[in-house]
Amino acid sequence: MKPSTAHKVFGLLFGAGFGFVLAAANLHEYDTIHKMLRLEEFDVFLLMGGAIGTSLPLLWWLERRRTRTVLGGPLLLSRSKPRREHVIGGALFGIGWAVSGTCPAPALVMLVSGAGLAAVTIIGLFVGLNLRDAQVRRADGAATAADGEHRDIVRVP
Repeated sequence: MKPSTAHKVFGLLFGAGFGFVLAAANLHEYDTIHKMLRLEEFDVFLLMGGAIGTSLPLLWWLERRRTRTVLGGPLLLSRSKPRREHVIGGALFGIGWAVSGTCPAPALVMLVSGAGLAAVTIIGLFVGLNLRDAQVRRADGAATAADGEHRDIVRVP
């Protein structure tokens, strides 16, 4: 189902609200992330733990009730066993997070809040995505690209 303009507006407003929460928690501040990674401050871990502790039972309950998503499809959560690709991808993500002091969503908040160096991180995100797509294309159709969260696997053209 193709998202309507109302869905896109809802997504934009939800994203802006999420960005506000990230900014209010200072997750767009380089020092906040580095203090967390150096285990000097634990409030970011508590924030993440609170989000997981809230979302896990709620998503489990919604899936059991056969809830439909905003776009009308069924809410189906993907479950998979960790594989080598997950470990490598997680390590690369962690290295990027440690070096840049941010991950994708807070990078956008950093940019909007005036931290121009966030543009380097955002450019790096797109370079990484394009490198991955090129790697999948070089695999001669043997590899597929999926986001790891959805059951539908999309071949990269």
